[in-house]
Amino acid sequence: MKPIVAASLLSMMLSASGGTQPAVAKLPPIKRQASAEAVVAEHLAALNKCDYGRLMALYPENVHLFLPGGKVVAGREAAAVVYRTSVKPFKDGGACGLKFAAEQTFKVGDTLNVQWVATADFLAAPYRGADAYVTHDGLMWAQVTTYDHAQIRAK
Repeated sequence: MKPIVAASLLSMMLSASGGTQPAVAKLPPIKRQASAEAVVAEHLAALNKCDYGRLMALYPENVHLFLPGGKVVAGREAAAVVYRTSVKPFKDGGACGLKFAAEQTFKVGDTLNVQWVATADFLAAPYRGADAYVTHDGLMWAQVTTYDHAQIRAK
């Protein structure tokens, strides 16, 4: 199964995680999935819908997000700050409106590595990147991404 990638949106974290962080509202309950593929499929479906609750339901307390430039976001509450930004419209610094599609997927254990392309009517050119989704016990334990919102060129 080749998942449709709705991007990690993690570069939004770069701007969202700088400076003082706002308090995070109560997080949704954790919802385990049946397999690594199901975790990634749910993550991507939630990203496509810009659904913060569905995204955060996949992350355990000790989640780690590894971002471009050596930035690491550790913990569920810190990840929540990132995803509150990422579910905003593109014009507001988020990734909503981008359409991500997998170009290649490679599974190693419970990790899915995805090469993807993002397109949208408002982009000057397609944007390509890759993510490694590290899953365990039905949850997303870590994510490594090349997504960098600042590198995307709008028309």
